[in-house]
Amino acid sequence: MILAGLAIALGLLLLVWSADRFVDGAAAAARHFGMSQLLIGMVILGFGTSAPEMVVSVLAAAQGNPGIALGNAYGSNITNIALILGITAIICPILVPAQVLRRELPTLTLITALAAWQLWDSQISRLDAIVLLAVFAALMAWTIWRSIYRKDPVPEGQSDAMAVVPGMPLGRAIFWLFVGLLILIGSSRLLVWGAITVAHQFGVSDFIIGLTVVAIGTSLPELASSILAARKGEHDIALGNILGSNLFNTLAVVGLAGVIHPLEFGPEILQRDMLVMAALTLSLFVLGYAYRRSGHIGRVKGALLLAAYFAYTAYLIHSTFISTTA
Repeated sequence: MILAGLAIALGLLLLVWSADRFVDGAAAAARHFGMSQLLIGMVILGFGTSAPEMVVSVLAAAQGNPGIALGNAYGSNITNIALILGITAIICPILVPAQVLRRELPTLTLITALAAWQLWDSQISRLDAIVLLAVFAALMAWTIWRSIYRKDPVPEGQSDAMAVVPGMPLGRAIFWLFVGLLILIGSSRLLVWGAITVAHQFGVSDFIIGLTVVAIGTSLPELASSILAARKGEHDIALGNILGSNLFNTLAVVGLAGVIHPLEFGPEILQRDMLVMAALTLSLFVLGYAYRRSGHIGRVKGALLLAAYFAYTAYLIHSTFISTTA
């Protein structure tokens, strides 16, 4: 048990560190090969904050633990909105641009509705997973097309992130690209092993572990970047990072895991966890509008989000305790 706990702690630390190294190396290498700032910002840096969720879920699915794969993706979405956005808003109120309310948030809401519809039969089949990946590819292509041919500006958060990409030599960039990826995979395997061991020891389902411990751990890059953005007063980074990460988790992370291993689960995932995820997503409309065309998520609203996360986690712990003692 102690060894499994140490594996989870070490796996989380290495996961966050290696994801950062991987993104730095990939972005620097992309610049050396002439990739545009747009593609660096949207593909590489956008992928980077969700890389831990993707690798953990893919490895969990490949090892026959679909509960961790699905719980990690949906749990990270709940964590991103309730915990990370709540903490960020408490540190510094977040302005919500009207464009986010008109375009990004409705898109995320439709994607969440698609995910809920797929959960209706208590499984994510390979066909369902392929649909998710196809929607993700179409969404990426549409976003890039808009940005290039309709001259949409690069989102503020991405342009700021690109500005701090280190100008390292090509050799060092390739070194960190591969070393970061190897450690990312290794630390993910370590984390998954520790989580499965703890879950079996306490009689907790893989899905609950994925919703809580693994989800929080893989969301640490989003937490770090959002808090840093809040301290600098860069509101678009915090909000855009969270919305983009939730899109990536729902489509690409679940899609990749489902293609590798069909995901089967109980009805409580739709009735409890998807319901919470959808409610939190819809709450952003209310919190963002604040009875105006655009608004802000202040400290009081951030505290409400944080309270919602703690209430949800407490309910998970209570339901798990009841089921294990019954």
